Amino acid sequence: MQNRTSGIPEQATPNHPWAGAGLSAAMTAVVTGARRRAVRDGDRHVDTAHLLHSLVESDPEVRQAFDGGPQPARVLGYLVQRSIGYGLRWQGTQEDSGAFPAVREPAGEGWSPSAAAAMGRAVRSALLRGEFHADGLDLLAALVADPRCRAVEVLERAGVTVEPLRVRVADRTAAKSPQG
Repeated sequence: MQNRTSGIPEQATPNHPWAGAGLSAAMTAVVTGARRRAVRDGDRHVDTAHLLHSLVESDPEVRQAFDGGPQPARVLGYLVQRSIGYGLRWQGTQEDSGAFPAVREPAGEGWSPSAAAAMGRAVRSALLRGEFHADGLDLLAALVADPRCRAVEVLERAGVTVEPLRVRVADRTAAKSPQG
């Protein structure tokens, strides 16, 4: 009998604390894309680089937050390299920058502590703004808030100066606020 297994490790369905009301349909698609990318890359956990890849690829508002020009394309190009080389040093390791408290109970299973913390920050940011759903800018703001996460490392290696991006994202998020 022939084995029809693809060779890609299976991952459990995400059981994350921000499920349900915490994510818009667009953000659910970002999360799904990040999980699919993690599985395809052979990673046990979704990390912040997976989230960044899915986010930049799918959210036009996030791409507009970059300093124009080729930055989003350079970031995506660098992220593509992850699956064909540079990301191999991360394979088998769990991302935890230690910069923010992370979800450590079973609810965070399948997520690196840094990615789980970023998702939690994105949802809290939306709730503080009076929104029921986090969007791409909320997640991008949460990613760039952690200077030691893999997403920031990717941005820096792709030539993005993170501090101005952090400021632009904060300005755009504040402008969406009913008070802003």
